Amino acid sequence: MLTIGTTVIGVQDVARSAAFWCDALGYVPREDGDDTWVVLIPHGGGGGARLALMLSETPVQEHPRIHLDLYADNQAAEVARLLDLGASRADWDLYPGNPDFIVLEDPDGNRFCVVDVARS
Repeated sequence: MLTIGTTVIGVQDVARSAAFWCDALGYVPREDGDDTWVVLIPHGGGGGARLALMLSETPVQEHPRIHLDLYADNQAAEVARLLDLGASRADWDLYPGNPDFIVLEDPDGNRFCVVDVARS
């Protein structure tokens, strides 16, 4: 049997990206790691998805094949909070009519969606 253990994102600045994602998700860095990679875990070590950040020189994809969907009870408030933390709105040309998600970029340019779960 296989399970997904960790989602890995390539970044150009591990420390800056770790600070953003820790603030965004309420995660903390696992004790191992260095300036080339880090694994982030839920605060308190509880259950939840792990997110790893790995130093990468590969350019960010304009339309990434894989991305994170973050579920929000209050989409507007979460988008505002993420923008305050350093995210930015992505120039996204593939929105469907009446989307339930907003595409943002982390400080490194990696795109992710904030999904309004109230509309699901």
